[in-house]
Amino acid sequence: MTSGTETGGVTHTADKDYNLVWYVEACLSNALRLETYIEDAERAKDTEVADLFRKAQADSRKGAELGKRLLRARLDGS
Repeated sequence: MTSGTETGGVTHTADKDYNLVWYVEACLSNALRLETYIEDAERAKDTEVADLFRKAQADSRKGAELGKRLLRARLDGS
């Protein structure tokens, strides 16, 4: 959805909550995608790239956890 006017009237989900849901999903999706890239780098015996992707994957997982924690707190408070 690219509309700049939706504020929850259609979905009954406030933009701030939806944005957090999107962020968590994007982080988790990225972590999954990076697993493939890590495997590719390992097959090529490129440990430098594999390590870079592992760090990025850890950051994505951390972002997802932080986003889930924040979303949970906000939904519990509503």
